[in-house]
Amino acid sequence: MTSVLLGSTLSALATGLGALPILFMKNVTHKWRDILLAFAAGIMMAASLLSLIPESLASGNFIQLAIGIFLGVLVLTILETNMPHIHVEDASKKIEIDQKAMLVVAAITLHNIPEGLSVGVSYAGGEEQLGNLVALAIGLQNAPEGFLVALFLVNQNINRFVALGIATLTGAIEVVTALGGFALTNIFASLVPYGLAFAAGAMLFIIYKELIPESHGDGYERQATYSFIVGILFMVLLIHYFE
Repeated sequence: MTSVLLGSTLSALATGLGALPILFMKNVTHKWRDILLAFAAGIMMAASLLSLIPESLASGNFIQLAIGIFLGVLVLTILETNMPHIHVEDASKKIEIDQKAMLVVAAITLHNIPEGLSVGVSYAGGEEQLGNLVALAIGLQNAPEGFLVALFLVNQNINRFVALGIATLTGAIEVVTALGGFALTNIFASLVPYGLAFAAGAMLFIIYKELIPESHGDGYERQATYSFIVGILFMVLLIHYFE
């Protein structure tokens, strides 16, 4: 239990660690904003297609994969349709968080639930080394995702420290789900294929519906395209060496 708690906590904190650079970025121009969004889209695309989907198939079957993906898309569609704007108290005024930012926060949070379950199930398998490896791989993937959440929030004029805190909290759910997965291995192990596919569906929805369109339209499409490809390669590198 100590190992799974430590491993999942460090993995979750990587989300906040990845968001730290947002504290030192004074001004994010349209050009750099588009480049960073496209980079994040590339990371999420590679994570979905080369990690989440293959892992879902490996632990389940195509039917479970398809059900999970469509459920992820359905939930994000419902969220997009019904999600109200959320107000955050910031010093002397209330600031409205754009719906796109809230969708990204929701998608990353949902994506972290099956990842936390994967960590817990891995530790419960009896090989601590496997659990450590999975926790490390997920932690490395969490870092750029934390930056993505913080970037979206800062773009909505949210205080940088508040954005950092929210980004960190999106990863904190992994600790809870990892402990649950460890304690109830038999139950959650059967749900992992659906959870991984669900996360992939939610992320694919965000990539195509929000991130790619958001990174185009300001005249920096070519730079954003290059950044998207670099983001894919960056995540492929992490997947290749740490999974």
